Amino acid sequence: MPFRIATFLLASLLGGGAAAFISWRFAWLGAWLGAVAWLAMDAWHAHRLLRVLRNDAVGLPSRGPGVWVELAERIRKLLRDREKLAQQAEERLQEFLAAIQASPNGVVLLDQQGRIEWCNQTAAEQLGIDAERDLLQHLSNLVRDPAFVAYLASWNYSRDVVIDAPSKALQRNQHCRLSIQVHPYAGNRRMLLTRDVTSLEQAEAMRRDFVANVSHEIRTPLTVLAGFVETLQNLPLDADERARYLHLMSQQSHRMETLVNDLLTLSRLEGSSAPPPNRWIRVRALLAQCEDEARGLSSRLSQQGHRLSFTMEADTEIAGVSTELQSAMSNLVSNALRYTPPGGEVTVLWRLLPDGRGEFSVRDTGPGIAAEHIPRLTERFYRIDRSRSRETGGTGLGLAIVKHIAQRHGAELRIESKVGEGSRFTLVFPVTRLRRTPAVSAVA
Repeated sequence: MPFRIATFLLASLLGGGAAAFISWRFAWLGAWLGAVAWLAMDAWHAHRLLRVLRNDAVGLPSRGPGVWVELAERIRKLLRDREKLAQQAEERLQEFLAAIQASPNGVVLLDQQGRIEWCNQTAAEQLGIDAERDLLQHLSNLVRDPAFVAYLASWNYSRDVVIDAPSKALQRNQHCRLSIQVHPYAGNRRMLLTRDVTSLEQAEAMRRDFVANVSHEIRTPLTVLAGFVETLQNLPLDADERARYLHLMSQQSHRMETLVNDLLTLSRLEGSSAPPPNRWIRVRALLAQCEDEARGLSSRLSQQGHRLSFTMEADTEIAGVSTELQSAMSNLVSNALRYTPPGGEVTVLWRLLPDGRGEFSVRDTGPGIAAEHIPRLTERFYRIDRSRSRETGGTGLGLAIVKHIAQRHGAELRIESKVGEGSRFTLVFPVTRLRRTPAVSAVA
C-alpha cells in the first residue's frame, strides 16, 4: 500500500511539474492529469488481471512492481496449493476406488432415482451388469428378481435379501446365491453391497445334514438298547435268551462307541497342526499292523474268511504321523473286507512309481461301485446301501477320515471301481514325504 500511494503521488507530481514548466497556472491541471493517468494505468492492470483470472488464470504476470503483480503472484501460489491438494485428493480417491475394486464384495452406488452412478467389477460380475455401459440405468430394470425389486422399493433396509444370481452373471451354469444389503446415504442416495453366500449356505446345509445324520446314527442303537433293557426288566428270560440280548446290546453299544470315536478323529484331524515333515515311519511296520488287523477282522466277519495278500515292493519310509497313516491304511483294508463276500480276495500293495511317488493300493473282488456314487464316497455318512453298511458295522465316516489324512500328508486318494468287478482304492504319496529305508550295517 505505501508503494501504491507513493506511485500515485509521484505521478501527480510529475504531471504538475510538467505543467508548471509551461506555466504555474496549469500546475494543478498537470497534477490532475498525472493522477488520472495513474488511475487509468492502475485500472488497466486490474482489468488485465481480471481477464487472466477469467481465462483460468493462464498467463498471470510474474514480474514487475506494484500491488497487482504481487496479487497475481499470491493468486498463483494459492492456485498451485489448490492444484496440489486436488491432486492429492484425486490420488486418495483412486486408491480408495482401487481398494473397493479389489474387495471380494460388490459395491453399487445409486442416485436418488435408483440409477447406477458407479459399481465395482465384483458387483458387475455378480449382478450381470456392465460397469460402463449400464451407468445411469435403473438397477431394478437390470436385476429383475421379484424379491430384490420389492426390497429395493420398500426403503426398509434393516435386513438383507438373498437371491439367486441373475442367469447372465453365472459361469459354467454354476448355482450362485447373493446376499444384498442396501445402506442409504447423502439423502436419498443408496449404497448397495453384494456378497456371494453360496459357500455359507452350502456349509450350513452340510452342518444340518451332519447333525441330522449323527442324530439318526446314534438314535438307532439307542432305540435298540432301550428296547432290550425294557425287555430284560419286564420279561422273565432264561439264561440263553438273556445272554443273547446282552450280546446284541453289546453290539449296539460298540457301534455307538465306534461312531463317537470316528467323530472325535475327524474333529482332531480338522483342528490339529500339519504333520511334521521329518518324522519317519517305516511302511513295513504299517503294513504288518494292517495285515494283523485284517486277518482278525476277516475271521470275525465269516468262518470262511478271505484270501489276503500283502506285498511291499520297496522298503520305504513316510514322513508324517504314524497313527494317522495307520488309520487311513487300516480303513481302506477294513472297508475292502467288509464289502467283499467270504472267500473273496483282497490284495494290498505298496510300491514306488517311476516318478518317485509312493502308492498304497487296496484291491478287492467285491460287488463294485456304480460310477455315479464314486464322487460322493468321501462325504460324511454317505452310503450306497445303508442296510449293508449297518450289517458290516460301518459308520459312514471311514473314507472321510482317509481323505482328511491324505490331504494332511499331501497325498491323493484315488477310487476306481466297476459294478461286478470289484474296487481299487489308492493313496499316492508325494516324493517329498518319502525316502528309502536306510541300510543297517551288521555288527561283527
